[in-house]
Amino acid sequence: MEEGRFLQWGVFRSLLAILQWWGFNVTVIIMNKWIFQKLDFKFPLSVSCVHFICSSIGAYLVIKVLKLKPLIAVDPEDRWKRIFPMSFVFCINIVLGNVSLRYIPVSFMQTIKSFTPATTVFLQCLVWRKYFDRRIWASLVPIVGGILLTSVTELSFNMLGFCAALFGCLATSTKTILAESLLHGYKFDSINTVYYMAPFATMILGVPALLLEGNGVMDWFHAHPAPWAALIIIFSSGVLAFCLNFSIFYVIHSTTAVTFNVAGNLKVRFVE
Repeated sequence: MEEGRFLQWGVFRSLLAILQWWGFNVTVIIMNKWIFQKLDFKFPLSVSCVHFICSSIGAYLVIKVLKLKPLIAVDPEDRWKRIFPMSFVFCINIVLGNVSLRYIPVSFMQTIKSFTPATTVFLQCLVWRKYFDRRIWASLVPIVGGILLTSVTELSFNMLGFCAALFGCLATSTKTILAESLLHGYKFDSINTVYYMAPFATMILGVPALLLEGNGVMDWFHAHPAPWAALIIIFSSGVLAFCLNFSIFYVIHSTTAVTFNVAGNLKVRFVE
């Protein structure tokens, strides 16, 4: 009896985690698209950097100031061997997503993202030597075929945006596999993962954002009619991104990498 209740609670917690991830994910994507188009802030590296800065501050407040979660100690060697690679791939994933939003509609980008379960299964089989049943491979055929058909018939097709979203699928798959290994192997929780990951990601993105987009951001600031109000909106998206990053790792912690990416496909069906 107790085992059945525990199983039911585990399923309910997983569904709740997926629902909150869906909400934050859709909100951040739409808000980023609005920032690029309506605010004319066409700097994906800078937007991503703001998101990770807000995530670093948010995780620090939760663990160090509010003390809602205890800090899990990690050896410096493990930080560089296990957390830094995941942070690097996470950065690539976020940047590619923001780049694709500049050139293709949200709906098309989300459709391409449906390819992620296929890349996840392929990477786990090829690199991590994980076995999957033939039925799983067969279920991927209509997904891949549907994406190819949609891409060919998409009226607003843009090659750069398409490639960014497609390579973003590979980055998402790698990120979720590494996160699954970290969360289940190191007994991490989601907020500690953000606490260790976000500063690395900020460090990785900070220098390229400054060198490649610094002058453009300053020109935008002086040319925009209401720059301070626009910055408040941009940093508000960073707060939402912190909630999104937390929910991503919470879902992966509650389920698996493949389940996480399949849930992403269901999200696309519901929001369209």
